[in-house]
Amino acid sequence: MKIHLYYVYILTNANHNVLYIGVTNDIIRRCFEHKQRRVKGFTQKYHVSKLIYFERFDFIDNAIAREKQLKGYSRIKKNALINSFNNEWNELNIDNRIEIPHQAKSEVRNDIISCVNSDKAAVKK
Repeated sequence: MKIHLYYVYILTNANHNVLYIGVTNDIIRRCFEHKQRRVKGFTQKYHVSKLIYFERFDFIDNAIAREKQLKGYSRIKKNALINSFNNEWNELNIDNRIEIPHQAKSEVRNDIISCVNSDKAAVKK
């Protein structure tokens, strides 16, 4: 039986001032398409092709739900998520993504929640 993997990914441009979040079942092909500017629309217009973050999923429904969740994040929260896995925002490939230990995942979530709370407090001022 063939194992299917799905990916939610975040791309940026050279200046790191634009983020794009997508979902795919073939991250290598999809990143190549973005680099070749074969994907019409947002990524082509803003030259977004640098893979800086991704997550793997076994089920497409989970990947789509996560994509929607990330798209709803503030920029501060997205940056915190990216920084938790790739602080230098280096271009990634699927072979060099480092898995963080299970116990660290809750710390990352707490850091993100802290950023969100700070973001909300700043809006109230």
